[in-house]
Amino acid sequence: MPARPEVTVAAIVEREGRFLVVEERIRGRLVLNQPAGHVEDRETLFEAVVRETREESAWCFAPAHLLGIYLWRNARTGRSSLRIAFTGEVCGHDPHATLDRGIVGTHWMTRKELEEEHSRLRSPLVLRCIDDYLTGRRLPLDSVAHLDLHTAVHMRAVRVG
Repeated sequence: MPARPEVTVAAIVEREGRFLVVEERIRGRLVLNQPAGHVEDRETLFEAVVRETREESAWCFAPAHLLGIYLWRNARTGRSSLRIAFTGEVCGHDPHATLDRGIVGTHWMTRKELEEEHSRLRSPLVLRCIDDYLTGRRLPLDSVAHLDLHTAVHMRAVRVG
């Protein structure tokens, strides 16, 4: 088991009661998930969620709020994921874009439709994020800070000085 969880981001996007989901092939199984993925080296959380949404769905995502931070341990594999979920809007869909490897397609589905496909959800986080969204949970984007080494050193010097 990894010593620390994998850090991932996810985009929770709703239009007229339907949520943007991707259908992807994971270890030979077709599953449903929000556009989501790993944060790459030297990438901010905002950059990661915009990139992952574009690569997996061909939509341009504009984060508006932090939905929440979720730690989930997959009992089957023992792997843990720390998911940082954002809400926002999409625009500029490119229907001719090549999607990430494993992505079969994108769909707009209601919560009920997703619940009916429960066995196909990539993780329990899919419905948990939608449920949190539907309760109105929203945190300001400035709740998320990204500090590079230079900024962190400067801030420490200001506090100490």
